[in-house]
Amino acid sequence: FLPSSAYTEKDWQSIKKYATKTLQTAQFLSVKDPVRGNLYLAVGHFLDGAYIYEKQGALDAINKLQLVFKYFDAAAESDPNDPELNLIKGYVDLLLAVNLPFSSPEQAITRFETYAAPNYLVERGLAVAYRDLKQYDQALEYANKALETAPDNPEHYYLKGQILRQIGKKENDLKVLADAIENFEQALEKSAQLPDFVLETLERENRLTKEKIAEIESDKAAQGF
Repeated sequence: FLPSSAYTEKDWQSIKKYATKTLQTAQFLSVKDPVRGNLYLAVGHFLDGAYIYEKQGALDAINKLQLVFKYFDAAAESDPNDPELNLIKGYVDLLLAVNLPFSSPEQAITRFETYAAPNYLVERGLAVAYRDLKQYDQALEYANKALETAPDNPEHYYLKGQILRQIGKKENDLKVLADAIENFEQALEKSAQLPDFVLETLERENRLTKEKIAEIESDKAAQGF
């Protein structure tokens, strides 16, 4: 979860740190566990490529992307049905499909639904993908499914709050914004389970949602409602 959250929150220094640690771990695993070793090499190069893309531009990141697919293919040669491989490859497919032009999010979503596991991580991944595609009804559906499957996970309350906040902002809907705050507050109750950079963004989004509610209420009062 931590690297994917760092990517979602654009925390580039954390992404660089996770890339380095993942590549180091992968080197040790490659000999005794080729599936896991190649998988983590792919993930490490993906995170490093994301950092390079942000700091240096797309051209410098192309070589990294080629390495990502090379190591995914090597892992699949050892065990194409490995659930962790299909889950992480699915996450990468979704991130690329959502953020790169001329890609097909629909195909990535279908592959992810079909091959990845466990369910709550699949549901969370789909909620994030639909959120980033601004298809908020579908995003909310999968966020609710993730909460049903893993109700003690604060990340799921945070994700649902994010989606509700976007819907509430779009529609100037006080009830939906209040629901967003309720989910943010539930995530904050388990703040000890969240890394600092996620907690910082969660607190900021909670505060901005309250400010949006105050703004809407002020506008309505000025209009005599």
